[in-house]
Order: sequence, then C-alpha cells, then structure tokens
Amino acid sequence: MSLNPFELLASAGPAMEAVVKPAGIDLHFIDYSILGIYLAFVIGIGFALKRHVKSAEDFFLSGRSIPGWVTGLAFISANLGAQELIGMAASGAEYGIMTSHFYWVGAIPAMVFLGIFMMPMYYGSKAKSVPEYLKMRYSEPTRVFNSVSFAFMTVASSGISMHALADLLNTLLGWNYYVSLVVTSVIVLAYVLKGGLSSAIYNEVLQFFMIVFGIAPLAYLGLKNVGGWDGLMAKLHASPAGEGAVHSWAQTATTANPLGVPWYGILFGLGFVLSFGYWTTNFAEVQRALAANSMGAARRTPIIGAIPKMLFPAIVILPGMIAYGLTTDAVAGGYSIPQKLNAVTGIMESNYNQVLPSMIFHYFPNGLLGLALTALMASFMSGMAANVTAFNTVWTYDIYKTIREKYLDIAKPFTLTRPDGTSEEVVLVPKAAKDSHYLFTGKLATVFGIIAAMGCALIASKYNNIMSVLQLVFGFVNAPLFATFLLGMFTRRSNSSGAFWGLVVGTTTAVLFHGSCFATGNAMGLKGGWLTFLGLPADKLVEYPKEMSQGFWVAIVAFSTTFAVNAVVSLVTKRTKTDDELRGLVYSLTEKQNSDNDPWILRPAVLGTVVMIAVVVLNYIFW
Repeated sequence: MSLNPFELLASAGPAMEAVVKPAGIDLHFIDYSILGIYLAFVIGIGFALKRHVKSAEDFFLSGRSIPGWVTGLAFISANLGAQELIGMAASGAEYGIMTSHFYWVGAIPAMVFLGIFMMPMYYGSKAKSVPEYLKMRYSEPTRVFNSVSFAFMTVASSGISMHALADLLNTLLGWNYYVSLVVTSVIVLAYVLKGGLSSAIYNEVLQFFMIVFGIAPLAYLGLKNVGGWDGLMAKLHASPAGEGAVHSWAQTATTANPLGVPWYGILFGLGFVLSFGYWTTNFAEVQRALAANSMGAARRTPIIGAIPKMLFPAIVILPGMIAYGLTTDAVAGGYSIPQKLNAVTGIMESNYNQVLPSMIFHYFPNGLLGLALTALMASFMSGMAANVTAFNTVWTYDIYKTIREKYLDIAKPFTLTRPDGTSEEVVLVPKAAKDSHYLFTGKLATVFGIIAAMGCALIASKYNNIMSVLQLVFGFVNAPLFATFLLGMFTRRSNSSGAFWGLVVGTTTAVLFHGSCFATGNAMGLKGGWLTFLGLPADKLVEYPKEMSQGFWVAIVAFSTTFAVNAVVSLVTKRTKTDDELRGLVYSLTEKQNSDNDPWILRPAVLGTVVMIAVVVLNYIFW
C-alpha cells in the first residue's frame, strides 16, 4: 500500500490507537486538584513577572539577570519536554539500554564543549540570538537562511511536544485530541505572553523538579516489580532482542543491535553531528545561557545542566526497558506494550509513544497518578515554552526586523521646493521603530508560532516513536548549522560565500537524501522515499532497518556536505572579514576568560573535566 503526498497530508491526524485505559483506574478529586494547582501556579508566575517586562530585551533575554544555577536547571529543563520523557521511554522499550547513547554520547560532551569553548563567543558578542551571531560572523543572507530554517525547527519541535501530550490525554483519559491541543497551548501562551523568557525559565525550574519527583517513582516501582536490576536483565536476556537490549556498545554488526546503526554511525551521526549540532547551535538551549548574569555563569550553565542530564536515563529510559521486559514475560502481571494499526502493513505493531503513560497507569495509585500526569503536563510545557520563546526571538529580531529595516524603512528621496523657487533633493530617513513595537511583534509571533505548531502535531502523530521524527528534523536543520559554526568559530578563513552556499547545498542535499531512502515498513512520503513520486525507481531507494537510523544518516549527509562546500568555497574566494572584525567571534581571536576568582570546582574547565570523567565511567559500566 502506498499513498501519494497529498493523500498522506490529508490523512495526517491522530492515529487510532488500540489502547484503553486500564480497568478500575480513574482520576480522582486529588489527582485533578494537583493538576489544577500546578496549572494555576505556572500562570501565576507569568503574571507575577509581568511587571519586570518593560522592554523587548526583558521579554526576549530576561535582561541578562538570572543566576547561573537557575539558568543551568532551565537549560536542561528546556530539553526535558514531553518529547524527551515520552520519546526516551519509547526508545528504551524499542532499543533497550542503547538509548543511553542519547545522553552519555549524544549530549554530555557537546554540553561541556559549549560551556568551555563556545559560550565566550556567544555571550561576549552580545548577540540576541544564534542567527544574529551568524550575521556578525558571516553576513545577512546567512543569518536569514538560518533564521527561516530554525523557525521551522522550533515550530516542528513544539508540534511534536503538543502531539505527545494531546495523544496522552486522548488515549488514556479519553479527552478530545483537538481540544487537548488547544487548551494546553493556551496555558503556555498565557504565561509566555505575560512574563516572556523570565517566566519560561522560572517555570522550567519548577517543571524540572515536578518531572523528577513525578516520574522517578515509576522506575523504582517497576524495578522492584521485576526483581531488581538482575531480574530485569534476566527478562531482557530472554527476549527476542537478546544481547542488543542489555549492552550499549558490545555490538558487532548493524543487524546485531536494536538501533540499526553500527558503532561508527553512533559516534559520528549521534555523538558528533546531531549532538553538537543540537546542543551548541540550538537557540532554544543557548538562549537560557545568554540570560545568565555574568560570563562565568553563562559558561557554567550547560555544564551544570550536564550533571542531572547524566542521571536521567534512570528516570526516562529505565521504565521503557522494564515495559519491554514485562511484555516478553508471560506472567508479567497483565502488562503489555500498547499497540496501533500500521496503515502500510495492515498489522498491529507496538505504539512505543504510549509506553510511559501506560506504565504510569499500571503502577501508580491515585494521588501519585495525579502527580505523574502533572509532571507529564509540565514536561510538555517546558519543551514547548523553550521552543516558543526561541521562535519569537528569532522571528522578531532576525526575520521581521531585518525585513523592516532593509526593505520597508529605506531612506526615501524627495524634492524640497523653497519659497524662493529653488529646489533641492532631500533624503528622508525614517524614524527607527520603537522598542515597544518589537515587543508587540514578539508577542504576536508567539501566538502565530503556537498555531503553526498545531499543524506539525498532526504530522508527528504518524510516527510510533516521536524521537525518530525529532532526530530527523535536527538532521535537516542542526547538522548543516553545526558545520557552519564549526568552521566559523574555529577558523578565520571561512567566509560569507562559503557559509551561505554551504547551508543551502547541505540542507538541500539532506532533503533529497531523505527522499531517496526509507525505513522498513513505511509508506513513501512524509517518512522518506518521496522521490519515487518524481520518477526515481523504487529499487534505487536506500532501505534502513529503523526510522531512527534513517535520521542518523540524513544528519551525517547534511553535515558532511555543508562542511565540504563551505570549506571549498571559502578557499577559492576572498576573505570577507578582517581579523579586527572577527575579534570576539572566532576562538583564536577571542580574549580568554579568567576564572581565577571563581572557586576552583566552579571553573568551567575543571567542572567540565569532572563531568567528562563521570560520563566515561558510565559508558564503561554499561558497556
């Protein structure tokens, strides 16, 4: 069965799930009370911080006044959205312990690198956004291209979060899918519009603790139920996935591991391209560090966030592994991974997106159930607010303001005739837009971004594991951007022509590569292989065993092409900026930061080294 692109778009919508709420479990008054109190509290934070939002910089960057420990927790909480909780639990059930690569390989090294090497250039340049840094380093066309692609990514990412929560509320509580999208979006809109980035950041800190205390008990109860770690390992060893589910690195071939990617694909595709591409160039994360009250605090922000990030597999991956172990056990107590109908194959398959919610209903009593659902609500708001605040900043400063000043507020010549009959041509320079104008524009962009994200939520509903579509989006946007930043921040030779054409060719190549490959069991269209509709023979398509592995290779192709084109074009064309113009923008020309006044453990290099040693130990333990 194969659908054309128009049929695929027309059919985009919440998939029909073969899941029912477990019998005998209903939300009680205490559960709704916990949820209601939380929602009232987060909206209250927005209203409480409204009086501090007096300018556009206050709305977009919090006036750069927030302590490092707060921005550090917000940095990691901005990533700890519904897509993280639901997606990583889904991946734990689908790929086993190999999912830890998304943390110990695909996050921590990049976060440490950002804090030590890249934050001095971000923070010191006073750029309001990542695209604005690209303008300073390269040119306006490079900034505009990235602004458009980044705006697409933030809207898509918000849509993925929206789908994750709406699907949860629809499937397990019976709430209407579309009503769930609208209501939860309005709540996020309310506190972001009132308090701006400050409201989002302080709510993210609150959401961090809600998520930890609301979800962590699930891992404890599940592990206790399966007989501890040894009991879980025994169940996984006996599963069809076998060794692939219990080892993170001990694989010998592509087909020997659940992820469908060999070790070199994991190291380069995830550990380098996707990881560094996301953590070092994603403004939704970098924006939190830019809100810090000092350069030292800004550099420590991602490193502080890396500490709890190392421990999150115990909270978000372990429940998924337990779910898989219970499903393969005939006497597991009645639990099995939820199922959904595959429209291509016509058979039921695992709906991994529902693993975490179904496990919550399987184990949690009332009260704790309300706390867990509130934590999931918090995770949705955290991820969505992070993307929305990044979107409104990029749209306002990097797209709208550029268009207004370059094409609308142009100097207009006219002829001035004097009383004596003489005349003179005069150029009228328009008055610059007031700060309040951009503040209003940013709030309008917030509304537009949330509405656009609802459309992306319908596309995300076509995937069984939302992490797969998320990594694919990152491959299109972050992978080419990382190649551009790598050459721009660490070489003086990379120029504006190389950067612009590298991004254009790299992104285009990624899109075409996606059209030439597909994952097993998927229809051609939104999930790849769409070049067959333009005449490419189906037998010429590249087939990957998993949607996730397809996303990894899209990212590798995008990064490699962008890097090569940027380097070659820059070498055969003239430099566009002198060393003086690049000071503070290129690492070798940036004044090194003196951390001698900080306690030794808080110095970025020391703190980063400690974190890296810890992550190496974790990889060794779970080899």
